[in-house]
Amino acid sequence: MEIRIKNLSKYFFSESKRITALEDVDLEIPSNRIFTLLGPSGCGKTTLLRCIVGLETPDSGEIAIGDEIVWSKEKDILVPPEKRALSMVFQTYAIWPHMNVFDNVAYPLQTRKESREEIRRKVEQTLRFVQLEGFEKRPAPKLSGGQQQRVALARALVAEPKVILFDEPLSNLDAKLREETRKELRSFLTQLEITAVYVTHDRIEALSLSDVLAVMKDGRIVEIGTPRQIYFESNQRFVADFIGRANLIVDNLLAANKAEPLIIVMPYGHTPAAPPVMSSIGRYQSFERDLTEDVIGYVQTNYRVSTDQKDRAIAGLSMGGGQSLTIGLGHLDLFGWVGAFSSAVPEGENLEKLLAEPEAINDKLKLLWIGCGKNDFLFERNQKFLERLKTDKISHVGHITEGAHEWRLWRIYLSEFVPLLFRPDM
Repeated sequence: MEIRIKNLSKYFFSESKRITALEDVDLEIPSNRIFTLLGPSGCGKTTLLRCIVGLETPDSGEIAIGDEIVWSKEKDILVPPEKRALSMVFQTYAIWPHMNVFDNVAYPLQTRKESREEIRRKVEQTLRFVQLEGFEKRPAPKLSGGQQQRVALARALVAEPKVILFDEPLSNLDAKLREETRKELRSFLTQLEITAVYVTHDRIEALSLSDVLAVMKDGRIVEIGTPRQIYFESNQRFVADFIGRANLIVDNLLAANKAEPLIIVMPYGHTPAAPPVMSSIGRYQSFERDLTEDVIGYVQTNYRVSTDQKDRAIAGLSMGGGQSLTIGLGHLDLFGWVGAFSSAVPEGENLEKLLAEPEAINDKLKLLWIGCGKNDFLFERNQKFLERLKTDKISHVGHITEGAHEWRLWRIYLSEFVPLLFRPDM
């Protein structure tokens, strides 16, 4: 069942101030797909979900479910929640504590006054589907978190709704159980071929569950696409930054709003298609090819900047800085600035090849910057590499920070490396 939303706005008022929860939202949710609303806290995703189900009344716009308009300001239409043929799974599951599993699941059918035989048949069928067969007489509060989530799902499914809505239903589970339940939920919804609208702020949850997802910010839809499109091909800086752990492209306009160096920041040091561990030569070559053939062109096209060797930089972070460093030094025709924050460094044949011509490195590189946390378990190897650079009289900047091989250090890294790109004497 398709859901169409047009020009939807919703405002709240506090201390005489108007707070915008939704602003002119236009959205089409396709039939029989898992559609996720993803965004940070306060972006309006839960408010939008509640407007769809009828628990909040918008201030303007229109909502249609299938061929029926269920809310319209202009046409003065308001279909109450119980007549929208929707089911909802709440963040707290809303399990009735005084009822057993059977009665919790049967409740929607009992309110519709269906026959006992029909209720029993549907409840048993639904519990079998969510793998809770034999739990009918168990007290609902005595179940595990994952089992309670499945009871809530069964209760939502038993009424055979057109659409099922989820408001962060896994947020109360521990990490391991959340992962297991996420896989189960994806499997259940795929088998049902039902329209599902799922709200979450968890990026991994959204990417692994969804057929289509919409990223929200400040009450608006920022971008819509498949998980692959959002992760790999987003054109929105907010989306790329929020999704995280993908290659993050930063150009000079964001770094200093002037100057010319192009900074390519690669948190994993590889394209998202490659696994985090860059142990095999095939994976390394794949990253090198993607960087030199695709990424640079992508940045120049999408950021409208034109760069050449003398004003282009590669900046590799921990969990990939070593690979970025190796590629930067191996492609002096492409980069004039090379920086890496990582304990990993070139070694073996790669190192000898890169350092074979120190004069060429000094002549072509405007800056070689290498940072490492002094508590890193490979700190000694990093320092030996810096000593080798010093021995070979290769001009470089070495920087030691507190901490180790940690993601949080990227801020320190950028604060040290990026300003050097804009020094007048560089």
